[in-house]
Amino acid sequence: MKILVLGGYGVFGGRLVRLLADLAQLELLIAGRTLAAAQAFCAAHQGQPRVRPLQVDRRQLAPVLQAERPDLVVDASGPFQDYGEHRYSAVEACIAAGIDYLDFADAADFVFGVSAYDAQARAAGVYVLSGVSSFPVLTAAVLRQMATRMDIVRVEGGIAPSPFAGIGLNVMRAVVGYAGSPVKLRRHGRDGHGVGLAESRRFTVAVPGRLPLRNLHFSLVDVPDLQVLPPEHPTMTDIWMGAGPVPEVLHRVLNLLAKARWRFKLPSLEPCSRLFYTVLNLMKFGEHRGGMIVRAQGTCNGAPMEQSWHLLAEADDGPYIPSMAIEAVIRKQLAGERPAPGARAATHALELSDYEQLFVGRTIHTGFRRDMAGASLYQRVLGDAYARLPATVQALHAPGAAQRWVGQAQVERGRGVLSRVLGRIFGFPAAAANVPVTVQFSPEAGGERWTRTFNGQRFSSLQTEGKGRDEALLVERFGAVAVALALVVDGGRLQLVPRSWSVLGIPLPRALLPGDQSFEYEMDGRFVFDVEIGAPGVGRIVHYRGTLQPG
Repeated sequence: MKILVLGGYGVFGGRLVRLLADLAQLELLIAGRTLAAAQAFCAAHQGQPRVRPLQVDRRQLAPVLQAERPDLVVDASGPFQDYGEHRYSAVEACIAAGIDYLDFADAADFVFGVSAYDAQARAAGVYVLSGVSSFPVLTAAVLRQMATRMDIVRVEGGIAPSPFAGIGLNVMRAVVGYAGSPVKLRRHGRDGHGVGLAESRRFTVAVPGRLPLRNLHFSLVDVPDLQVLPPEHPTMTDIWMGAGPVPEVLHRVLNLLAKARWRFKLPSLEPCSRLFYTVLNLMKFGEHRGGMIVRAQGTCNGAPMEQSWHLLAEADDGPYIPSMAIEAVIRKQLAGERPAPGARAATHALELSDYEQLFVGRTIHTGFRRDMAGASLYQRVLGDAYARLPATVQALHAPGAAQRWVGQAQVERGRGVLSRVLGRIFGFPAAAANVPVTVQFSPEAGGERWTRTFNGQRFSSLQTEGKGRDEALLVERFGAVAVALALVVDGGRLQLVPRSWSVLGIPLPRALLPGDQSFEYEMDGRFVFDVEIGAPGVGRIVHYRGTLQPG
């Protein structure tokens, strides 16, 4: 199978080529306007497909198609927002030549308008699929899954790339180009518009049982989902999609420029795109993780319902996700599953099950969060990951669980002066080798009051479900101090990982965040706890571990 990849040496085209590296039956023409760049990419290529550099101007594609006769053209060049008056010239050339076509288009108008070529594509017996990427293919597959449980009314979500992912100049030109411009979308049940990058929301990407991303700032982007998804869900009244790049300070600068352009009718910010491209690709710090979230509200049998879908991608796996949709279409075609002829948005190109196969062997994790009537505190925070906990750990955190558990514990205390002072302030137990322990639970403020008694010495904390910037976290309060904890299920253990903290509601620096190595697991049929609390510059404050059983 011969595939011509326009922009094959660029960010998305290059990643697609690497995803296809195991397919010896492919011949890939790495095409673009700069022959030297195509040659350099091919020289560095490692993989089984044959690769060949080719100099091509997409506006003059017809002669190349006649000369090379590829089986498929993939347009990975962009920016699709800037294709001008003859923006569908590549589509027209492929239909005329009887060649199938796929693209990475992220421009909503471009993807929405490609259906105008449907009759021509059918007559030629070719398929033309536009927008074959995370937006809108993955979003559409998620919403179809959600729609099996409810009628979808409102949808919001976005993509949060890793700061180490890198971004192509053409992508930056597209984004900066529509900053402060009208963005078509569905709002309040009517076709309307938002303002690109001038509207913002905050989301927490939190796959159940995994370490979530930090609560991030997302801004409205002009993606195909805004136009092509509402027609698929007749009950949908609102849709909003954003991007959450970091660092947030640079993101907010772009927000301010977008708002200024909209308010004062300023010219396009596209001349600034290279500056933003350079700065963003230099400011690579923080967690090398990315994610995606889709949240929908609707009704089920007349009752309100909310669902959210989350994706987490660790390290270098995340940047490949946008290219995986085209990878999957190609692999399916090689297996005999060729898309039907016609020109359309690619919303039905893949299902979630197809993506799950693509994610196998990668550090990419997904999961749904849904309303859980009658759920306990830990069930609400953990979602369906709660079912992966050992039986005794589930029993302690279950709805209607025994309110008193007893056992034995060992306590160690820090030896430093500051450590001892902090231990006394929080009321942590004194050091002891083997002491009786009692833990009592009582409902309070929508959460649980945990009262622990070690050999007659008592201290307590209040645990609640995090809200706002602490969404999907467990917040534990020791008096004026509140620590937001991620609940991570790994290897049959529940780990509580500190993510942020505050005193009297005032956020404190993460650099000073108390360290907390806390685990719950099962051993010999008994509940086991192992909690170590320390702080930077202080060291260990307290470490207590032991076993419990209903008492």
